[in-house]
Amino acid sequence: MHPNALLDLTTDLVRQVLRLDMPADTVVSTFFRHNRNLGPRERHALAETAYAVLRKRLLWSHLAASGSGAMERRLAALAWQGTDSFMRSGLGPHEQKWLAEAQKVDMASLPEKLRHNLPDWLAGALKAELGEGFWPLVESLDKPAPLDLRVNVFKAKREEVQAELKEAGIEAELTPFSPWGLRIQGRPALQKLPLFIRGDVEVQDEGSQLLALLVAAKRGEMVVDFCAGAGGKTLALGAAMRNTGRLYAFDVSGHRLEGLKPRLARSGLSNVYPAQIAHERDDRIKRLTGKIDRVLVDAPCSGLGTLRRNPDLKWRQSPKAIDELTVKQTAILESASRLVKPGGRLVYATCSLLTRENEAIAEQFAQAHPDFELLPAAAALSGVQVEGAEALERAGMLRLWPHQHATDGFFAVAWQRKN
Repeated sequence: MHPNALLDLTTDLVRQVLRLDMPADTVVSTFFRHNRNLGPRERHALAETAYAVLRKRLLWSHLAASGSGAMERRLAALAWQGTDSFMRSGLGPHEQKWLAEAQKVDMASLPEKLRHNLPDWLAGALKAELGEGFWPLVESLDKPAPLDLRVNVFKAKREEVQAELKEAGIEAELTPFSPWGLRIQGRPALQKLPLFIRGDVEVQDEGSQLLALLVAAKRGEMVVDFCAGAGGKTLALGAAMRNTGRLYAFDVSGHRLEGLKPRLARSGLSNVYPAQIAHERDDRIKRLTGKIDRVLVDAPCSGLGTLRRNPDLKWRQSPKAIDELTVKQTAILESASRLVKPGGRLVYATCSLLTRENEAIAEQFAQAHPDFELLPAAAALSGVQVEGAEALERAGMLRLWPHQHATDGFFAVAWQRKN
């Protein structure tokens, strides 16, 4: 495709993602369905440029203000993630001169807001949380996340999967913490590989794997994944149970549970029972009161721990939305806790960076429920072969940060119900 035509397409995609009226990954997927003639390299350049615009939207908008023509075209040129010479050949002489001048700007001299590229409310909250760790976090969020795989331990062994990937020309390293994980750089076409088709692996961030490990589901138990979604953690729990016992996958969204079906078929698991519920007080949940060995509440949250993958979230979330989420999180945790039998384990988790969605919810629950005692995360994870678990714990709870642990941002706390 001619450089100017590709730049025009990128401009159109940037315009669409900046509407912020739906998740960026949905916009990108829809765009590619409407432009099936694009090759792999072209698709990569377009998608990564769109995400790069979202990551540094404030900076690029500031630099683009000095140019002329369509703003989205200038943003695409500044954030371009394909071959630089190819993109430049699609620019006119005046555009090339403008771009060269814009790229000479000393970024370190710009105001903080243009360097961290976060909305004020989020930057303030993260500075208060992290102090000197704020800028290392910002730097980590500017980089795309690696691709983590979870080996389905019901069907395969990690070293054998690693060797099969190498035979396919894909280098994978062991994840440093999760005993189930492999990490790949880049975005190889895994879906066509026999090991993916067989269900030996699933794409899952190492942090998400650690949440499932904290639940520590065992053979023959009754387990509930209370907010199962498309079932990434459900499948990890089912494999850990070695396809025994009974694992309920609850969610209010039938559409999300539909996404679990093909993955469940690949996994080889028959101990998983997906069920759509109306709300956290659904009658089918009440029937399980006091009967469940392990309950995971992977609560609906802001998703701000996934900004490396979903940079649009920082522009689509708001303090008001967080207020609404914390009310929902509290109600869901309260209802889910009733399922746990004496001696059973309850895990509350989010993929958020914010204390309000994490420690604040946990502390509120603990104060209201003296019948639940905290299980220190490091000890619980060490018991399921997680190496270096001490580095993952803060105040007895699991706290994962992109800049410290190379995972998405996750929080989890585990309690045991007293006998």
